[in-house]
Amino acid sequence: MPPPAQLRYSSHSPMGTPPAIARKKVTLQTIQSMYKKGEPITMLTAYDFPSAHVADHAGMDIVLVGDSLAMVSMGLEDTGEVTLDEMIFAARSVSRATKSAFTVGDLPMGSYEISPEQALETSIRMVKTGRMHSVKLEGGKEMAPTIKKITSAGIPVLAHVGLTPQRQNALGGFRVQGKTVASAMAVLEDAMAVQEAGAFATVLEAVPPEVASLITKKLRIPTIGIGAGNGTSGQVLVQVDMLGNFPPGRFLPKFVKQYGDVWSEALGAIKQYGEETKSRAYPGKEFSYEVKQEELAKFEQAVEKKFGLAEGIAEKAVGLGATAIPK
Repeated sequence: MPPPAQLRYSSHSPMGTPPAIARKKVTLQTIQSMYKKGEPITMLTAYDFPSAHVADHAGMDIVLVGDSLAMVSMGLEDTGEVTLDEMIFAARSVSRATKSAFTVGDLPMGSYEISPEQALETSIRMVKTGRMHSVKLEGGKEMAPTIKKITSAGIPVLAHVGLTPQRQNALGGFRVQGKTVASAMAVLEDAMAVQEAGAFATVLEAVPPEVASLITKKLRIPTIGIGAGNGTSGQVLVQVDMLGNFPPGRFLPKFVKQYGDVWSEALGAIKQYGEETKSRAYPGKEFSYEVKQEELAKFEQAVEKKFGLAEGIAEKAVGLGATAIPK
């Protein structure tokens, strides 16, 4: 029986349920400490309260409100279509669920590239209105002045080099970066530039493991890999990809390992609900509110008197699964 404060007659926020094992808040200092000790950093995306709630309870170090929500949450074609307002809406939902993890809000395409001043204004909105602890932006050397501007205002920045999805048109699609000497050197130079600009860490996406490992060793900040092997300082995945939220046959990048099959679980549960509703097996006695038989009989009499209905309401209701309590 839940405590009185949690008794409800409708759906409500699950925040009254604390994590099984309480943990300290993850801060920039925590992340730096993990990096120095060589402890891998875990990061996962979340786009709403439920996905952030489970990521936080699972012990993720960082929760990223990624612009990938454009495709996996909103059904859009690519990350370039999501707006800043949509990102902030998602960030606010995520922030309410994350009590321990460090949060990062992605800056969507078009919200930071025009000037460092535009980027700072956007970052302030993401931190103040979106309630994020930090922001993430894509780009290397060309974004160094922007990163400096944002960090000078006291807002931590997570950089993103290698494959940068927002610029996939310029890159010729979603192509692996760093497969040639020139390309690998360009990724390293980008990573070093964002480091010097003040980024607290950088994402390395779609880079051969050996290249990513060497880049990681040359930096003084953590690298968070996605499709970059296990030699980086940590890993990040899109939550719905690794949980298997979509039907079999959906394209997944090579680097995605599915740790669950949420689609099958959800599909089976919803089908069962539909079948039980059709057969009137649901809701049964255990899922219904109680009413005393004498009160139901009085109600029937009152209805008959006022509307002239002769049907046995009490008997009919009990037949449909209503609960009656003996006198």
